[in-house]
Amino acid sequence: MNKEERVSRAVGYFRQGYNCAQAVCAAFADLYGLSEEQAMRIAASFGGGIGRMHETCGAACGMFILAGLDCGATRAEDREGKMHNYEVVQQLAAEFRRRNGSLVCAELLGMRPPVDGVPLKKRPCADTVAEGARIFAEYFEEVHEIPSLHKPLQDIELA
Repeated sequence: MNKEERVSRAVGYFRQGYNCAQAVCAAFADLYGLSEEQAMRIAASFGGGIGRMHETCGAACGMFILAGLDCGATRAEDREGKMHNYEVVQQLAAEFRRRNGSLVCAELLGMRPPVDGVPLKKRPCADTVAEGARIFAEYFEEVHEIPSLHKPLQDIELA
């Protein structure tokens, strides 16, 4: 499955009624050996800017969940692994902010003005889901040096 098919899958999930985080996370679930149901449960609480508190955008949270699946540290003493994962999350967040104008759900929805004072469009959720999925797909392709997303992670030899 290529990048734009992943993006389309994420937007499709969102249009079916799944929240932003679920939509982004589930679009890549197969790469990590997760079922659709598992991905939906993992991301369920992050919609609406985390539990509908309008804080960090659910689409961004979906990317961060995927970053944890991709490179999250699994041993308490793995400080280097933790730092690497945090760097990846920060890079994904910066790109999301650059493309969407904010990481904050309330700002993206126009419920409060963003830091720079420029109002954003109303209800851009399908677009932020698309961008979240696209950003993660770009990250995945670059890190795993594959031309398109078509193989499950367990089938890709990592150096």
